[in-house]
Amino acid sequence: MPRAERGKVRRGPTSDDKFPARRRLRRKVCRFCADKGAVIDYKETRILADFVSERGKIIPSRITGTCTWHQRKLTTAIKQARSVALLPYAAMRI
Repeated sequence: MPRAERGKVRRGPTSDDKFPARRRLRRKVCRFCADKGAVIDYKETRILADFVSERGKIIPSRITGTCTWHQRKLTTAIKQARSVALLPYAAMRI
Protein backbone atom coordinates (compact mmCIF):
# COMPACT_ATOMS: atom_id res chain seq x y z
CA MET A 1 0.00 0.00 0.00
CA PRO A 2 1.45 3.42 -0.94
CA ARG A 3 2.36 5.80 1.87
CA ALA A 4 -0.33 8.39 0.94
CA GLU A 5 -3.16 5.87 1.23
CA ARG A 6 -2.22 4.37 4.61
CA GLY A 7 -4.23 6.80 6.77
CA LYS A 8 -7.30 6.95 4.51
CA VAL A 9 -10.49 5.10 5.35
CA ARG A 10 -12.23 3.70 2.29
CA ARG A 11 -16.00 3.63 2.45
CA GLY A 12 -16.93 2.49 -1.00
CA PRO A 13 -16.44 3.71 -4.53
CA THR A 14 -17.98 7.17 -3.95
CA SER A 15 -15.73 8.21 -1.03
CA ASP A 16 -12.99 9.34 -3.45
CA ASP A 17 -15.36 11.66 -5.29
CA LYS A 18 -14.63 15.31 -4.75
CA PHE A 19 -18.35 16.11 -4.97
CA PRO A 20 -20.77 13.56 -3.51
CA ALA A 21 -23.95 12.69 -5.38
CA ARG A 22 -26.42 15.55 -5.26
CA ARG A 23 -30.04 15.82 -6.18
CA ARG A 24 -30.40 16.84 -9.78
CA LEU A 25 -32.89 19.69 -9.99
CA ARG A 26 -34.77 20.33 -13.19
CA ARG A 27 -33.72 23.50 -14.98
CA LYS A 28 -36.42 26.18 -14.89
CA VAL A 29 -37.70 27.36 -18.25
CA CYS A 30 -38.20 31.02 -19.09
CA ARG A 31 -41.91 31.73 -19.31
CA PHE A 32 -41.45 34.25 -22.12
CA CYS A 33 -39.16 32.05 -24.23
CA ALA A 34 -41.59 29.14 -23.93
CA ASP A 35 -44.66 31.22 -24.81
CA LYS A 36 -43.82 33.49 -27.73
CA GLY A 37 -47.19 35.25 -27.42
CA ALA A 38 -46.41 36.61 -23.95
CA VAL A 39 -45.23 40.20 -24.20
CA ILE A 40 -43.46 42.17 -21.48
CA ASP A 41 -45.19 45.53 -21.20
CA TYR A 42 -45.30 47.97 -18.29
CA LYS A 43 -49.09 48.23 -18.63
CA GLU A 44 -49.58 44.48 -18.02
CA THR A 45 -49.60 44.64 -14.23
CA ARG A 46 -50.98 41.12 -13.81
CA ILE A 47 -47.92 39.62 -15.47
CA LEU A 48 -45.49 41.95 -13.73
CA ALA A 49 -47.01 41.28 -10.31
CA ASP A 50 -45.87 37.65 -10.56
CA PHE A 51 -42.25 38.83 -10.62
CA VAL A 52 -42.53 41.20 -7.66
CA SER A 53 -42.47 39.93 -4.07
CA GLU A 54 -45.01 40.87 -1.40
CA ARG A 55 -42.62 43.49 -0.08
CA GLY A 56 -42.20 45.06 -3.52
CA LYS A 57 -38.81 43.62 -4.47
CA ILE A 58 -38.10 42.25 -7.94
CA ILE A 59 -37.68 38.47 -7.72
CA PRO A 60 -34.31 37.32 -9.17
CA SER A 61 -34.07 35.16 -12.27
CA ARG A 62 -32.49 32.24 -10.39
CA ILE A 63 -35.79 31.83 -8.55
CA THR A 64 -38.24 32.58 -11.36
CA GLY A 65 -36.21 30.85 -14.10
CA THR A 66 -36.41 33.82 -16.46
CA CYS A 67 -33.57 34.10 -18.97
CA THR A 68 -31.16 37.02 -18.77
CA TRP A 69 -32.58 38.91 -21.74
CA HIS A 70 -36.16 38.73 -20.50
CA GLN A 71 -35.12 39.50 -16.90
CA ARG A 72 -33.63 42.79 -18.09
CA LYS A 73 -36.83 43.60 -19.98
CA LEU A 74 -38.86 42.69 -16.87
CA THR A 75 -36.89 44.98 -14.58
CA THR A 76 -37.27 47.93 -16.93
CA ALA A 77 -41.01 47.27 -17.29
CA ILE A 78 -41.44 46.97 -13.51
CA LYS A 79 -39.54 50.21 -12.94
CA GLN A 80 -41.66 51.97 -15.58
CA ALA A 81 -44.86 50.64 -14.00
CA ARG A 82 -43.69 51.89 -10.60
CA SER A 83 -42.95 55.36 -11.91
CA VAL A 84 -46.44 55.59 -13.45
CA ALA A 85 -47.91 54.27 -10.16
CA LEU A 86 -49.25 51.01 -11.61
CA LEU A 87 -47.11 48.96 -9.21
CA PRO A 88 -46.09 49.88 -5.66
CA TYR A 89 -42.47 50.58 -4.75
CA ALA A 90 -42.90 48.82 -1.42
CA ALA A 91 -45.53 47.01 0.64
CA MET A 92 -48.31 49.08 2.17
CA ARG A 93 -47.73 47.65 5.64
CA ILE A 94 -44.80 45.76 6.99
